[in-house]
Amino acid sequence: MELAAATSLSASCSSSPITGSWRTAFLSLRDETQSLPSLRQSHIQTILQLLNRFIFSQADNLIHVASLLPPDEVGADIMLLMELARNISDDAAADFDDVTQSFIQLSNFIHGTISRVSFKLDAASWVLSLDCFRRVVKAFLGKAKMNAAFIENASVISAIKHCLQSSRLLFGVCQRTNLSSGNKELLEFLHVVIACFQMESLYSSCSSGNRKVSKNQCVWEVQNTAFSIIGEVYLKVGKSLHIDIWESTIKVLRHVMDFLASNGPLAEDSVMATFYNSALHCLHMVLVDSKGSLSAHVAGFVAALRLFLSYGVANRNRFVSPEAGQGKELISSSKNLEMAELSKSGSVPYRPPHLRKRELKNLQRKDEESLSSAGLESSTGYHVSSDSDYSDGDGSARDLSIVRCDKTRLAAIICLQDLCRADPKSFATQWTMLLPQSDVLQPRKHEATLISCLLFDPYIKARLASASTITAMLDGPASVFLQVAEFKDTTKRGSFTALSSSLGQILMQLHSGTLYLVKHEKHGGLLASLFKILTPLISSTPYSRMPPGLLLTVISSVRERIEDGFLVRIDQTSLLAAAFDCLTVALSVSPPSVQVKHMLLEEVGRGFLEVQKKPGLLYALFSYSEPFRSPSISFESLQALRAVAHNYPSAMFSCWKEVSSIVYAFLRYTPDVQARLQKINAGCTGGPSWEKVITAAVKVFDECLRAISGFKGTEDLSDDRLLDDPFTSDYMKIKTISSAPFYGSESPASPTYEVNLFPRGCEQWSEAIAKHMPLILRHSSAVVRAASVTCFAGLTSPVFMSLHQAEQDFILSSSVDAALSDEVPSVRSAACRAIGVIACFPQVIQSEEILDKLVYAVVHNTNDSLVSVRITASWALANICDSLRHCVDLPSFTSGSGDSKGSSELISILINSALHLSKDNDKIKANAVRALGNLAGFVPFSGDLVNCNEGLGPKSKPLINSSVKHLSKRENLYQNSKSFQPGTSTSSDWLEKMVQAFVSCVTTGNVKVQWNVCHALSNLFVNKTLELHDKDWAPAVFSILLLLVRDSANFKIRIQAVTALAVPSTVDDYGRSFYDVLQGVVNVSENLNSDKISSPSNFKYKVALENQLTSTMLHVIGLASGTDCGPIEEFLVKKTLFLEEWLRALCSSLDEGSIVLQSERDAHVKGKKDVILRALRSLVKVFEVGKHHALAGRFHQLLIRMQ
Repeated sequence: MELAAATSLSASCSSSPITGSWRTAFLSLRDETQSLPSLRQSHIQTILQLLNRFIFSQADNLIHVASLLPPDEVGADIMLLMELARNISDDAAADFDDVTQSFIQLSNFIHGTISRVSFKLDAASWVLSLDCFRRVVKAFLGKAKMNAAFIENASVISAIKHCLQSSRLLFGVCQRTNLSSGNKELLEFLHVVIACFQMESLYSSCSSGNRKVSKNQCVWEVQNTAFSIIGEVYLKVGKSLHIDIWESTIKVLRHVMDFLASNGPLAEDSVMATFYNSALHCLHMVLVDSKGSLSAHVAGFVAALRLFLSYGVANRNRFVSPEAGQGKELISSSKNLEMAELSKSGSVPYRPPHLRKRELKNLQRKDEESLSSAGLESSTGYHVSSDSDYSDGDGSARDLSIVRCDKTRLAAIICLQDLCRADPKSFATQWTMLLPQSDVLQPRKHEATLISCLLFDPYIKARLASASTITAMLDGPASVFLQVAEFKDTTKRGSFTALSSSLGQILMQLHSGTLYLVKHEKHGGLLASLFKILTPLISSTPYSRMPPGLLLTVISSVRERIEDGFLVRIDQTSLLAAAFDCLTVALSVSPPSVQVKHMLLEEVGRGFLEVQKKPGLLYALFSYSEPFRSPSISFESLQALRAVAHNYPSAMFSCWKEVSSIVYAFLRYTPDVQARLQKINAGCTGGPSWEKVITAAVKVFDECLRAISGFKGTEDLSDDRLLDDPFTSDYMKIKTISSAPFYGSESPASPTYEVNLFPRGCEQWSEAIAKHMPLILRHSSAVVRAASVTCFAGLTSPVFMSLHQAEQDFILSSSVDAALSDEVPSVRSAACRAIGVIACFPQVIQSEEILDKLVYAVVHNTNDSLVSVRITASWALANICDSLRHCVDLPSFTSGSGDSKGSSELISILINSALHLSKDNDKIKANAVRALGNLAGFVPFSGDLVNCNEGLGPKSKPLINSSVKHLSKRENLYQNSKSFQPGTSTSSDWLEKMVQAFVSCVTTGNVKVQWNVCHALSNLFVNKTLELHDKDWAPAVFSILLLLVRDSANFKIRIQAVTALAVPSTVDDYGRSFYDVLQGVVNVSENLNSDKISSPSNFKYKVALENQLTSTMLHVIGLASGTDCGPIEEFLVKKTLFLEEWLRALCSSLDEGSIVLQSERDAHVKGKKDVILRALRSLVKVFEVGKHHALAGRFHQLLIRMQ
């Protein structure tokens, strides 16, 4: 009914005499203009007269009745006016004053109509409208270029503003009708307007003296409108815009920012503050969705935006120095400041509070109306706050200009954050412009930085934005380039300050400012932001290059704030959790701090849980880790405790009782108790689950056991040939095990240390097995069960062997049962990792029964459908094969005793399983190749493998009693394995399959796979039963190794490949590939220094590669005299100059090395000299046989000098 009535009313109104004036006017205008034959000057004048007579003379009446007409009719008539305006602007000979006056009236009429009537718009009409507005504005601005005073004409400025506002209204129509065309043309039109209004002559006409004061507010309102429309376009259709128009907008805004930065101090009146705010808002909207590179603009934007950091506060005495405050508020109340200023002036009469409040509301309403007209509140991600956004500390009677200045500072800080996120790499070069290098706690009124805004800004939102911007800066590539930072005392620095020193000073100031606020700040939101700054700041700071006590200061400051509490109205749980998260990051810093270690040991020494003593860090961590705490707080506290156990294991030796008590307290809580605790902490939303907290407790338990047991990783069974060579033993490999605690100089390497430590580790493990492990292993949560089985992966051989037999059986049976029986893949994966560690214990691997069960559990999981399980299973399989390689008694393979068939079948299934895994993905393939390489080092390749007399004969009597119950027997191992293929297999069959797997993996695998192939070939060449020279595949294998030595971009692969080439001990072992190996190694060594290092990570391996190449080259040259091959002689003659120079340099560097003891140094030098002499004798012999007596004499002289 209502809809029908409204339609009837509209129809009656459209046909009434009231609307007849509109139709008559436009019908007359259309008829008269269509009768004109052409657009000569006289006709242009006629059109202007017709517009005046029919339209402009009754404009107000026509605008009033437009809303009563059908929208489509109004739209068609408006398009007629726009087309006429476009035609008028084409005539350059028309009287400019008449055209200008008509355009002013036309702009006002179109805007008045469009603001009342919303009509449909097609693509052609939208483009016509934009073209009309562009021509009209261009006509106005062209006149302004000729006469700067013209721009002060209020009617002209109002007309330009109406054109912009009309384009905004039509853009809104396009959005409602999903019309996507014309956006580029709209932005180009707005770019022209902004660019024209940035002319120096135009700007100076609206300026006065040193301080820019607006003579015509509309000039700035026009630009405000243009900026706000650009922001609105990018907000609504920014994702669909092409990069070209985005770059054009960036250039226009860059020109605006450069223009502001180059025209002296920023004006601080309300009009200019609104203009700055609208420009910065526009920049924000364009930067939020960055489409291209900003590297050419970042420096310019930062230079301009930096000026706004102190905008509006330079002449306001609102600061209190933190150093003078001694714990007082950083910023004085603006309310008190304003009252003081009023008292000083004495010219302001008393106003009752209710009148002052009313006047403030009126001012605020006018301000919001002005900002709304400029479109500053029409975006997401950017909020222009009202006076209600100010906290009580900011005062309640703010001057309007102060409010606008505060918003401008906020907008500038947000733009800096946008720049940082859009192009963090380029933004990193501007750190010295935005962050202080000294006196961070002193106010900076004229050279403000982000830290000074964080510390002193009177507007809380500006401080919060500063905190977010600093966090964004630290979250980017800062963690990489800040590693070069180095703190140097200012008294020791010269006139030139290196980048590393500047970054070191900046980091110190960031620490000082942030830690001061952490200690004194009372605003809950800002405190949370400070912890967000502190976390990446700690992670990015190279504390080893900073003052020694800095990390300790960080930890102490956060701990003290936790002890003092958070007297804020928001949820304190989140702040406590954030504080403990900062402690976790600080305690995880690598390398660990000596000062922090001493602090922890001192705390342990005085009894950290005694109430009468001063509480310390460990007291706080254990107190907040209790189960009755909030899950968020307990979880973060446990994470920090785990970091202590990992980085400072010596501090945990005396904490076992507390760790055991807390973990047991978590485990003994029944589901009913857990439900009650969760109900108590129901108000703390978003925290971790109870399951996650228990898992964190078990991981602390695991880390503590590893620290006490002296865990350093899997048992090192390596017999690395690099350490046996005098040229490569100088290079010590530093192997970092992420799962092993950091012992530093206390690393358990000496027998004395082990004697003192391992009995204690045995005691802790006995308690854990009796009290904790049964509860954890039977836990209903799979995550908790996986964490419990992972504890077994932290065992060491001495601790395991010191346990009672029943405890050993419990560990073995629990690991194998979990690997075979648990339904959850993560638990099976953890069990395989534990088996892989235990299999490296020599005493365990010597028990044939236990070995069978470990192999069965691992092989069973190599066939799992999940990659995560197969990865750990393949790793465990490779460890078992490695243990067999070191523990097997090779002579027993031919001695004829023991269960030869069973041992051979075990080897067969290991080989078959590894071959099967070598076809899996790269992570599994790397472990499979390592397993094959370990097997290839000891499996006899002569005769049938199944018929060999002895498989695995232990070198000594087993030290462990194999009484593990409830495990499958050997027969089941082979019957249930999917990879086992019954039948007789000859050793040659296995050898061919192994080599095929190596060749396939080295050509298709990643870097890790290739390295393992090279290592596997080294083991294969060591096998004494391998007749390498008779193998058809040998030349292809040597060729692959030579290609890797020459072409691989990874230096570790090249090192391992050249190591493998040095394994054959005779010329016969190389077969017909000896010449290729000699030629390849010499050429690579000659050209090594000219090779480009493709990756920075290769630099640290360059010396090791040079040493290994030297060793391999000396080895093959030493064998050269054992052959009568003519090409070898010709090649060595060709390389005489290089070889002579190289050998002389080698002789002169014999004393270089890292060995300190003189006796060891002498033996080391002797070993090098023997290898060099052998090579020299070989060269002399080759040249003498070839009758190159002169060359033989030169090397003979060098030989004499060496002796």
